[in-house]
Amino acid sequence: MVTPYPDVNKVLNLLLVKAKAILGGQMTGLYLYGSLASGDFDLHSSDIDFAFVTESVLPPETVAALEAMHREIWAGGLKWAAKLEGAYVPKSLIRRHDPHGPAIPTVNEGAFYLAELGSDWVIQRHVIRECGVVLAGPDPKTLIDPVSPDDIRQSVLGVLRAWWFPMLENPEWLAERGSVYHAYAVISLCRALHALRHGTIVSKPVAAQWAQENYPAWKDLIAQALRSQHGEHPAFLEAALAFLRFTKTQVDADGGFQNTSAKI
Repeated sequence: MVTPYPDVNKVLNLLLVKAKAILGGQMTGLYLYGSLASGDFDLHSSDIDFAFVTESVLPPETVAALEAMHREIWAGGLKWAAKLEGAYVPKSLIRRHDPHGPAIPTVNEGAFYLAELGSDWVIQRHVIRECGVVLAGPDPKTLIDPVSPDDIRQSVLGVLRAWWFPMLENPEWLAERGSVYHAYAVISLCRALHALRHGTIVSKPVAAQWAQENYPAWKDLIAQALRSQHGEHPAFLEAALAFLRFTKTQVDADGGFQNTSAKI
């Protein structure tokens, strides 16, 4: 189909066929973002990030049918079914980000629910527009307005302040998970620091290499995180939190890296 992974293609094909039958004339396109778009998909830790674009906000009966469909897919036993994560986004919201837009059908960690699109969707829109994988529908550049470097920086700051930085006060979510999630935190923070400096999004391996070169004091921790992405290793919660604290210090000192000449 569209990825090098037959088992991934199998679940994506099932998703496309079933959702298309439910959406009917509401169906505009289906796109992949995340690691399958950036080229750093990992068989041990990656998710299948998808975005259906719809003509408008979906009515309740369609939402209910989509929820039943996803529960059926999860129960079907296909490998990768539980790794599906994404949303059903109306054209108006994929065109440009609206933080006060309507709640839309969302799939995450085996749950289906309605949620407003957070600031991270500025990044997702950028990735879909620039390197998204098209499973159905038109070129995403015809659906999504260009995302500026400053928009990317503001989005990254929003994610850091809403999700990551509060863990310094309450690390329970991270503490309950093993080294794979500690690795995810470290590499995600590398990516955030790179995005704040350059105003663009790169793959996690590229961001990790950049961070090792620019923050040599954290080189060994980043190397440990890269190793731990591929299987369970000893947990390193305190080290991950220390890197999170360092990231916050950088952001506080440099005002969110408002331009590429910011000193870091």
